[in-house]
Amino acid sequence: MSLNQPVFWSSLTLVAVICVPVVLAPQRGQQLLDGVLGFLSGSFGWLYLWFAVAVAGFLGWLAFSRHGRIVLGDPGEKPQFATHSWLAMIFTSAIGGGIMYWGIIEWAHYYNEPPMGVQPRSVQAADWAGAYPMFHWGITAWALFCLPAIALSYGYHVRKHRTLRLSDACRGVIGDRADGWLGKSIDALFLFGLVGAAGTSLGLEIPVVSESIASLTPMEKGPTLDILVIAVWTALFGTSVYLGLQKGLKRLADVNIWLAAALGLFLLVVGPTVFLIDTTTNSVGLMLQNLPRMSFYTDPVGGSGFEEDWTVFYWGWWISYAPFVGLFVAKISKGRTIRGIIGAMCLAGSAGCWLSFALLGNTALFYQIQNLVPVADIVESEGDTAAIIAVLDTVPLAPLALVVFLLLLVIFLATTLDSSAYTMAGVASKHLPRDADPARWHRVFWAVVLAGVSIVMMYSGGLETLQTLSIITAFPLIFILALVLLSLRRWLIEDERPSSEADPSPEAAPDKVGAGSM
Repeated sequence: MSLNQPVFWSSLTLVAVICVPVVLAPQRGQQLLDGVLGFLSGSFGWLYLWFAVAVAGFLGWLAFSRHGRIVLGDPGEKPQFATHSWLAMIFTSAIGGGIMYWGIIEWAHYYNEPPMGVQPRSVQAADWAGAYPMFHWGITAWALFCLPAIALSYGYHVRKHRTLRLSDACRGVIGDRADGWLGKSIDALFLFGLVGAAGTSLGLEIPVVSESIASLTPMEKGPTLDILVIAVWTALFGTSVYLGLQKGLKRLADVNIWLAAALGLFLLVVGPTVFLIDTTTNSVGLMLQNLPRMSFYTDPVGGSGFEEDWTVFYWGWWISYAPFVGLFVAKISKGRTIRGIIGAMCLAGSAGCWLSFALLGNTALFYQIQNLVPVADIVESEGDTAAIIAVLDTVPLAPLALVVFLLLLVIFLATTLDSSAYTMAGVASKHLPRDADPARWHRVFWAVVLAGVSIVMMYSGGLETLQTLSIITAFPLIFILALVLLSLRRWLIEDERPSSEADPSPEAAPDKVGAGSM
């Protein structure tokens, strides 16, 4: 196998074009990207909202239609992985350490600056603070991940495409242009967005890990500790991605789920059990009652900016990650049904996120309400990291809980990053045989790139710049994912017809034979 030179070098060039100016002139670079972000979220925020709802509606129809029974593979094909490992790999690769970070602290932002025009830090604010994280990490969000996963799985395992790239998922609409400059542009844009999104995730969570280590050991916070953390992290997910799917990613995912279950059970048993259950019940009910309102909430009269700051931000974040998650899920889902993937991602994935907020977030909310920890004040004055550590220092057996949390954060993100590197290497490889892994050096290379980007952004003051960039990158991805949806629908309709009625056009033929290797 060899490199897909246009995709490989164009994506690296795009990363360099952003990183170099941010290093040389971080303030001007941030101002420019903030201006673009403000324009997109202010003028096109509605597009993010409508697109997310449309995707969720399409998948709901697909799950309950006759197409939901389609097996993604040959008739009678058995799944490659056991169901529990398959679910663990989907969840850990898709969510990463973000659920550990935001699971504790996201509610505090809504509590301080609530939606719907309610009074900050009121009872109503606390209610919405419990409901909105479940919305932002729920079925609609997972639907954005699920769409490319199904389209890529169908093309790869049913139509037998020889490659597994985002451009292949658009082949039903763009035809042979998937092999030309249009397809290569789609794939380069995917790699560019994933470097930004995954690199930002690493940079965002490094301070939490560093401060946790500093609170447990004599080591002091600072650049030295941060770089040490990055080095160990890179070694961990670099080794995992080097070992491949069976020996690396699968084992990390399984360990992570068991650790997460242990921490969750511990908090449920020794924490405010009744409060956690009651608050979770109330949050789920409030979310379900107001799902249409939350899905389309723009506050045009009040002008609070809540939708732009949070819902549009989250939908953009999920869209930026969606092609990567889709590629990875397609790789590990041979033998599954379309309905099975939708259930695993939209239902099981949402349930996993909701449990995290139910246990982590509601424990922190309990401490706030009982005046045990002023979480909301700490968020405003010292930031998220300090608030997370303050909460963990208050739980029973705090040192042990902090160690488990730290391990979960490291392994969660390592699983996401090594699956990112694995997927990026596959997309940037040329003539990769079916069911073959990308070259090991290539996988490790992208792991190092992700670590390097996070270091550059952290110490140039540009982490916010890259985070903003990932949201901006989501804007063209909306149109690409729309092509993915239309392409999947066309394939399903074509393959349902008798062979004599199949579309004989040149653009339809490559789909049937799986041609189009770049």
